[in-house]
Amino acid sequence: MDSLNLNLAFSHVALVATSADLFQRTVEFYLDFGFSTVRQITHTVPRKDIAHTSTVISEAWLHLFACRPENNVTLRIIHSDGGEDKGLKTATSGGSGSNGIRICLATPEIEDAKKILKQNNTSFTTHPDAESNDDRIATHDPLGNEVFFITQPNTFSIPSSPEVKPMRAHGTPPAEELDLLAEATKRKSIGILTSGGDAQGMNPCVRAVVRMAIARSCRPFLIYEGYQGLVDGGDKIKEATWTDVSGFLTLGGTMIGTARCKEFRDLEGRRKGVRNLIKHGIDALVVIGGDGSLTGADRLRAEWPDHVEQLEKAGEITPEEAAGHGTLMIVGMVGSIDNDLASTDMTIGACSALERICESVDAILSTAMSHQRAFVVEVMGRHCGWLALNAAISTGADYLFIPEAPPSKADWEAAMCRTLKSSRDAGKRTSLVIVAEGALDKDLKPIRADYIREILATRLGYDTRVTILGHVQRGGAPAHFDRFLGTMQGAEAVEAILRATPETPSPVIGMLENKITTQPLKEAIELTGQVAQAIERKDFARAMQLRSQSF
Repeated sequence: MDSLNLNLAFSHVALVATSADLFQRTVEFYLDFGFSTVRQITHTVPRKDIAHTSTVISEAWLHLFACRPENNVTLRIIHSDGGEDKGLKTATSGGSGSNGIRICLATPEIEDAKKILKQNNTSFTTHPDAESNDDRIATHDPLGNEVFFITQPNTFSIPSSPEVKPMRAHGTPPAEELDLLAEATKRKSIGILTSGGDAQGMNPCVRAVVRMAIARSCRPFLIYEGYQGLVDGGDKIKEATWTDVSGFLTLGGTMIGTARCKEFRDLEGRRKGVRNLIKHGIDALVVIGGDGSLTGADRLRAEWPDHVEQLEKAGEITPEEAAGHGTLMIVGMVGSIDNDLASTDMTIGACSALERICESVDAILSTAMSHQRAFVVEVMGRHCGWLALNAAISTGADYLFIPEAPPSKADWEAAMCRTLKSSRDAGKRTSLVIVAEGALDKDLKPIRADYIREILATRLGYDTRVTILGHVQRGGAPAHFDRFLGTMQGAEAVEAILRATPETPSPVIGMLENKITTQPLKEAIELTGQVAQAIERKDFARAMQLRSQSF
C-alpha cells in the first residue's frame, strides 16, 4: 500500500481526572511550571466526548509557550465521571504511574524546577543525565503520570520508569526541603496601565503585554483608568487572562481607560498607588503614555523604597510584603499620535493619526475642487510638527507651518500668498495650507488657522474655510503599522522586565531604522525636553536635529 501524506501535526495530550479535587490539583501542578490557561470550561450539561467513553464534566486547556514555537505543548485536562476510558488510562492516586503516560519537559533551569517541587511538597528523585552535567528530575503529577525534567529537548532515550518512586502522601516535608521553601521562584507580576491622551495602537500594545507575560510565566494585571485606577485600587486592578484581551488588536483608543489624576501628583497619592501594587503582588509596571506619564512612572520607582518603608511603619503592609517588594521595575512605551519622543522614529498611534488626517483632507479636497476654495486645515502637534509635515507631503499641500521650522522671512504672509497664487495661475483649482496647532513664526508668535484664512481672503480674495480636525485624529481602528508596532513593543516590554535588575535604569521601548530598541527612559525624556528648550532659544536647527530621521 502506498504511503499517504496526511500532513499530521501534534494536537494535544489529554489527561483525565476522576474527581474535582484531582482535576484542580493537576491544573495547578502544570500552571506552576509555566503552562498558561488558554480556556477552561464547566459544562452545564455533562457531555460525551468524541475521544473518550466517559462523560466530560469540565475541562481545562493549558498551553506551554516554549522559547521555540515548535516545542510548544498543549494539555487538555478533563474532569470525567469516572467511566471506563479506553482512550487514555490515568492513575487516580499515588503509585508507579505505569498505567499513565510519561511527559518529558526540557528546561535549562533544573534547580528552579526542584525548588518549585519542594515548595509544593511534591516528592521527586534526581538522576545523572548522560547527555549533560546536570541532573534529571523524575516525579509524578497528581494523576500519577510520570513527569521528567531534563535539560536536552527531544531526547529519545529516556530510561525506564523504576527510578520514579511512588508519590508521598501529603504531610510535613523533610526539614531539608523546608529550608528551601522561602527560596522558591516567584512568578513576576506585571501591572499594565495607559495614561495621558489615547492613541490608536494602545490596545494592541496592552494585548501583547498580557499575552507575552502569560507566555513567559508571569502574571499580568490590568490597571483601569490610568494612574487614577492605580491610586483607587480595588476593582480597578484585575489580573488578566489570555481571553481578556481578545479583540483588542483592531480597536482604537484604550479599552482599559485613561484619566487625569491630580492625586498622583502628590506624595500621598503615589503612596496609595504603591500600597495597591504591593497588595496585588505587583512588582513591575508597564506604562503606555506620553512623556509626562513616563516621567511619573520613573519618579514612582525612585521613591519606591521610601514608600515601602513608610507603609510598613504605618502597618499598612506586612514585613513579608515589604521584604518581597524591595524594588519596582518600570518599562515605558510612548503612546502619542504626535510622534514627539526624541530618539525614536515612531511612536504608537502616529501612523494611524496620519492616515486619519489624509482621509479627512482627501474628502475636503473633493469639495474644495468643486468650488475652487482654499482650505486651512489644523492638525494636532502642540510641540511637534511630524503630523503636519507628513500630512502636507501626503496630500500635496501648498504651504505648511510647524513649530520646529518657522517661516524664514518676517513677511511670511506675502511669501505664502505668492506661492498659492503661483499654483492657481498654473491651473490648480484648490489651495491647501496645513498648520500644526503649535505653529510659530521665527519670533515665537503663534500662527493661527483663522489668521491664515483672513490673509488668504483679504489679500487673494479666495473663498477660504478653516477645518480643525481635532479628536477625529485619535479615533478609529489602528492602522496596520500601529498594530504591528504595539505588538512588537509590548512583547519587548515583557522581555525588558525579565532582563532588568534593581540597578537597571528604567527603559523605554522605541524603534530606530525599523528595529525595536530599548534605551534609558530618563535620557529619552531629557532629549525630548531639549527640543522645546531649543525652540525657546530660537535654535530651530537644533530642534530639527533632535527630531527623528523622518524630519
